[in-house]
Amino acid sequence: MIEKVQQLLKQSKYSIAFTGAGISVESGIPPFRGESGIWNRYDPQLLELDYFLQNPETSWVAIREIFYDFFTDAKPNAAHVGLAKLEEKGVLKSVVTQNIDNLHFEAGSKVVHEFHGNSQKLKCIHCAYMVAAKDIDLSIIPPKCDKCGSLLKPDFIFFGEGIPPLAYENSFKDARKADVVLVIGSTGEVMPACQVPIEAKRNGAIIVEINPGTSNFTNMITDIHVQMEAGKAMEQITQAF
Repeated sequence: MIEKVQQLLKQSKYSIAFTGAGISVESGIPPFRGESGIWNRYDPQLLELDYFLQNPETSWVAIREIFYDFFTDAKPNAAHVGLAKLEEKGVLKSVVTQNIDNLHFEAGSKVVHEFHGNSQKLKCIHCAYMVAAKDIDLSIIPPKCDKCGSLLKPDFIFFGEGIPPLAYENSFKDARKADVVLVIGSTGEVMPACQVPIEAKRNGAIIVEINPGTSNFTNMITDIHVQMEAGKAMEQITQAF
């Protein structure tokens, strides 16, 4: 199975990867859905845009715990590093990710379409000033903008908020060009992100799913199912490059 994937990537003219929360579990970041998911411990309402704007302090208590206490020590794992290596070798054209943890960039990937934004940046809701989360003292919440004093919000998508237009456009543009898509760690449940591999399949791409279990993609669009942990699979796949 690994050899087959290696061969497909070698023959490919335009390969991309599509990643979900599962790729970062090996880095110590819990998934949002499922048995050990974050939404089993926190009310999703805390990340609804209207609720956040009306109750910024309450929302920020949870945001700090989930995205800055939990994520702080997370480092890229072998799967992130493997994708960065494939890009460096000219095999992979881009990564479309549902994740907001910045780990693809930290691993060395250069072309990453962050479908849901990035938790490592904060944006002022009034003047749109952007600042790195690490440069803000999050012991004081809600954090305020240094430029205008308004509320800072993590630069990722809240419930009730639209997908960043550029990330959306580039993700689907690459999906339509792709002849091979590595789908790693996605349940295929989150709309509209889950439409990216579907769009690729519709345009003739071969879908390689790397997932120890099954997803909504498995019986619908997956051509090759590598039933392994993402890190182990990517380590083996990249040995050919």
